[in-house]
Amino acid sequence: MKKWLFLLLVIIILIISSSMTYEQQSILPELEDVLAHKPFEQQLSVLKIPYWDTVVSIEERGYFRFVEFLLRKLTHFLGFGCIALAIYFVWGKRRYAAIGTIVSTMLIAVVDEFRQSFTPGRIMSWQDVVVDTVGAFCFTCILLLIKNRKERIR
Repeated sequence: MKKWLFLLLVIIILIISSSMTYEQQSILPELEDVLAHKPFEQQLSVLKIPYWDTVVSIEERGYFRFVEFLLRKLTHFLGFGCIALAIYFVWGKRRYAAIGTIVSTMLIAVVDEFRQSFTPGRIMSWQDVVVDTVGAFCFTCILLLIKNRKERIR
C-alpha cells in the first residue's frame, strides 16, 4: 500500500506543477539573489542547447534565464526518474518490470505534456518527453544495477 501512496504522491506533485503557469513557477528572483555573482558563467557560456526552433544559451537568454532553463530540465529528469522508481516498486518482481516502468513513465510524460498545453503560457514539448524518458531510463538502470549488486553479494 505504501508503494501506491508514493506513486500517487509523485503523480499529484506532477499534476500540480504542470497546472502552474510559467510565471507561477519562475524562480528568477531567487536565482538573481542566490547567484548574484554569476558562478560558472564562463563555463556555462560554452553550452548551446537546441530547443524547439532556437538554441538556448547564455548569449541568447542571459545568465539567470539560462540557469533557470537548466534547472527546469533537471527537474524534468529527476521528477520523472522518481515517477519511474515509484512505478517500478509498484510493479514489484513482475517479468519485464523495467521495460514496463520506462514505457509507463514515457506515457505519463506524453499525457502530462498534452495536458500542460491547456495551461496558459505553457506548450507541449516532445523534447521534454525525451528528457522525462531519459530520466526514467537512467533511474531504472541505476535501480537495476543496485538490485543486481545486492543479489550478487548474497
